[in-house]
Amino acid sequence: MTTKTQQIRIEDFDYPLPDERIAKFPLPKRDESKLLLYKEGKVGESIFKHITDYLPEGSLMVFNNTRVIQARLLFQKETGAKIEIFCLEPVEPHDYALVFQQTERCRWTCLVGNLKKWKEGLLTKMVQLDGETVTLKAEKLQTCGDSHLIEFSWDHPTCTFADLLDAAGVLPIPPYLNRETEKSDLQTYQTVYSKIKGSVAAPTAGLHFTPEVLVDIDAHGIGREELTLHVGAGTFKPVKSETIEGHEMHTEFISVRRSSIERIKQNLGKIIAVGTTSVRTLESLYYMGVTLASNPEATADELIVKQWMPYEETNNRLTADEALQNILDYLDRHQADKLVTATRIIIAPGYEFKIVRGIVTNFHQPKSTLLLLISAFVKGDWRNIYDYALAHDFRFLSYGDSSLLL
Repeated sequence: MTTKTQQIRIEDFDYPLPDERIAKFPLPKRDESKLLLYKEGKVGESIFKHITDYLPEGSLMVFNNTRVIQARLLFQKETGAKIEIFCLEPVEPHDYALVFQQTERCRWTCLVGNLKKWKEGLLTKMVQLDGETVTLKAEKLQTCGDSHLIEFSWDHPTCTFADLLDAAGVLPIPPYLNRETEKSDLQTYQTVYSKIKGSVAAPTAGLHFTPEVLVDIDAHGIGREELTLHVGAGTFKPVKSETIEGHEMHTEFISVRRSSIERIKQNLGKIIAVGTTSVRTLESLYYMGVTLASNPEATADELIVKQWMPYEETNNRLTADEALQNILDYLDRHQADKLVTATRIIIAPGYEFKIVRGIVTNFHQPKSTLLLLISAFVKGDWRNIYDYALAHDFRFLSYGDSSLLL
């Protein structure tokens, strides 16, 4: 199966982005950032703290409550060589909540920096924790493509892996910032509502929200709901193939409470996704409901949304209401209060949105899958938006300004 979408040429999604337009740090006050407004082909601007003036009445905003972990661990060999291990995804145990609670050992899929200097053997690192020294060891078990299965072990019976990352890990800021992580990033590169540890990149549209803006949203009668999608390093992976057919989407962990799915179902037609991560989660729910229509007893692995599933005509016959009801019935049968699975969805021009009616998002890198998602939502009109942002001094990427697309 080759669809029109798979034949999209990534060079058609390039634009000039001078380095000085990439925001290296956020503004001192999050909600003072600029807000581009887009609706039905018309572009304007405001300040983020006034976003409630532009949200449709009765909207339900859906936020991704993931929290960025200090996923980079720096080891030094006796030779002096520095090796960086970047924790991507837990393998044993496979569950994020469980892996952070481990007190002896755990295994992760990782990227390794300066790999040529680490052929074999254990790496060790002394970590200071509550006045005690804990020895953290890393062992490379196997290699799969550009990632590696690493086992971490440590010699303290009450110290968890979460404690170790908090004490010794470095927060991974985006590579395009071209700078080291600073102490300020520990606060500014988390959303004010982040709760569930697991991401290696922030859901950056959420970085503009302050407690004051959230209070204002509530005061305007606009609903707020949360879900979890842990953002992987693949979010920064440029599309290197000529057409997007050759680009492989990474797997992202999803967790959505039953009560949230119920509320989303009750508010169809009014859903505003905060960030592309929330978009991918919400739209994936539809296709999970489609899987359950033909396979009511699907396992969590069978529910994972495959990259090209949305582009097969047979998968688009259910209403969003029916798809979400299938998930609710499934959770009831399993007496579960949340849906935990994953997605590899790619949203690109030709995609038909099932649940999302508005998006709050930042400005994305040229030739990225995130720009493809935006183009799909605005029906190809992305250049109009980006030309305006470049001409009107908007700041780009993770720490930059934002937009409201309706």
